[in-house]
Amino acid sequence: MKYYLTTPLYYVNDAPHIGHAYTTLAADILARYHRLRGRQVFFLTGTDEHGQKVAQAAAARERSPLAHADDLVVRFQNLWRQLGISHNDFIRTTEKRHVSIVQTVLSQLHDRGEIYADDYQGWYCLPDERFWTEKELVEGACPDCRRPVTPIVERNYFFRMGKYQARLQQHIEAHPQFIRPQSRRNEVLGFLQKPLGDLCISRPTRRLSWGVPLPFDADYVTYVWVDALVNYISAAGYAADAERFERLWPADLHLVGKDILTTHAVYWSTLLMALDLPLPTQIFAHGWWTVDGEKMSKSRGNVVDPSAIIEAFGAEAFRYFLFREVPFGQDGNFSRQALIGRYNGDLANDLGNLVSRTVSLVLQLAGGVIPSPTDDLDGSEEAPTSALPVNGEGGNHRDEEGVNNSVRALLAGLPAAMDVALDDLAFHQALDEVWAVVDRLNRYIEQNAPWALAKQATGQAQLQTVLYTAAEGLRLVALHLSSFLPQTAEEIDRRLGLPPEARDQPFEVRQQWGGVNLVGCRVIKGTPLFPRIEKKEPPSPTTLDAPVKHEVAPMPAAPSTDIKPQILIDDFTRLDLRVGHILEAERVEGSKKLLKLRVDIGTEVRQVVAGIGGRYAPEELIGKQVAVLVNLKPAKMMGIESQGMLLAAGAESVLGLTTFSEEIPPGSRIR
Repeated sequence: MKYYLTTPLYYVNDAPHIGHAYTTLAADILARYHRLRGRQVFFLTGTDEHGQKVAQAAAARERSPLAHADDLVVRFQNLWRQLGISHNDFIRTTEKRHVSIVQTVLSQLHDRGEIYADDYQGWYCLPDERFWTEKELVEGACPDCRRPVTPIVERNYFFRMGKYQARLQQHIEAHPQFIRPQSRRNEVLGFLQKPLGDLCISRPTRRLSWGVPLPFDADYVTYVWVDALVNYISAAGYAADAERFERLWPADLHLVGKDILTTHAVYWSTLLMALDLPLPTQIFAHGWWTVDGEKMSKSRGNVVDPSAIIEAFGAEAFRYFLFREVPFGQDGNFSRQALIGRYNGDLANDLGNLVSRTVSLVLQLAGGVIPSPTDDLDGSEEAPTSALPVNGEGGNHRDEEGVNNSVRALLAGLPAAMDVALDDLAFHQALDEVWAVVDRLNRYIEQNAPWALAKQATGQAQLQTVLYTAAEGLRLVALHLSSFLPQTAEEIDRRLGLPPEARDQPFEVRQQWGGVNLVGCRVIKGTPLFPRIEKKEPPSPTTLDAPVKHEVAPMPAAPSTDIKPQILIDDFTRLDLRVGHILEAERVEGSKKLLKLRVDIGTEVRQVVAGIGGRYAPEELIGKQVAVLVNLKPAKMMGIESQGMLLAAGAESVLGLTTFSEEIPPGSRIR
């Protein structure tokens, strides 16, 4: 069974940053996960090398556009090697195999009457390489990036995108999983509430020569986004290898950042419809990373260089942090403090300690050879009671709630739990499941005290079972971590003495308790997998030295504010706080801060005016879940009635809205 997933093509106008790494690592984790489970994975990534921004970046370096692209693409390829990215193909839009298919696609669309020539008069945003009408501008600037636009009058070619608007709306509504997460799906549906219009797909060569020439008019090159989007079918063999294309298309998953969701969900989907090709199964738009609470910006000097982080903390720690720290799909904040906290707490203390103590105990108490358990460990879900002794006695450990907390029971349910989490792209949830087992194994060793059993004449049988259980549990932890931390998983196998061929067995065998024979394997002691970071030095997100040279810097203090006088619980219960879903958002004319929102609070849709326009653009808010005070007396702001109030953090200025990490029905009470 095939599984075809893609990243976007990364623009080579500058060096790779944390956002590029994040998308590609997510794809790599999924690719490894599906390969482990026996699927035929095709994982595509690459670089987008045409367009005006690349031409300008090349001119600034006094290089030709192609020479500039050749220089930059190496940086991406080197970073992917550093991160252990397991892609099957890396495509460049300057390659002949891609250019020829772009021209084939354009010819097909032109021959079908889907492309026509017309005069264009409007505004052009250079950073986005996109045209806008006067009505679409926000305060005279680009509605996407808020940067200045340039007036342009010229003849161009257009794709009849507008004719597919209704069909695309119907597809999105009929396929709830097509665009995820739900908030992004709502954004696209909101975008499609307005007339779609047609898409300008050309640039005259007198203004821009660096692009794929239109096959039907040599005086024009292709709009860079049309060129780039075609990579998903050109790499799959469209119009070149029918058997390959039939096998791979449609793509199972396009992973993109939320800033390019519209191009993928709307431009790409309508282009595919015009070509009579099926749409991808799913488009998932993840959030952005800020740095120490601020948006990444070259002018601020806070753009995170992934290579610097890898040099400081290692690729595995970087991989772990990005996907344990923030639910995939939401915005995340990168800070050196948070990374060190995860590194020391999860990797050094929990996992690293489990590996070290398991290997050391086998070395000290069993001569370095993993012993045979004294009980029948046949892989059944429920372990014999004597297989899980507690403090030297038989019986399954139970926590205070009486829930069976045995190592075997947790591990028996882990494959299914991982499947549910990763099928939902809930990477943090999958890691939570693994860490529950890591925690249980550490407690299992402490509770059974094998060092004490070794001193008891009657404790030898139980000692063998404890050592085997710890080692086998660790093997299964490594197996389920291998998609996230492939080098760490391989090193754990090596320290357990597993022969390399053990990794070649089917996952169905390897996931079973005792599925790989550990008995008789000679463990290998090594240096700590994740040595703790003990020293202090102020954080620097762009130039990070080796962590062993640093101390942990103190966390910054929260803003000093006086606590208000105490209230009674009855005072609090008078507040009716509900979960609201923002359906529409627009700026209040004449105000820089006020936004007018339509918010679904379950029982009705309310109009709320909020002073959050300095922190959020209207389009960022559509689909967000927010906390709303719904029993506040209506008030007017700039003549507009507000029927509620949103909860937000910040005193003098808004730092962020109160939102939720999980999808919650509108109208749900907050208490």
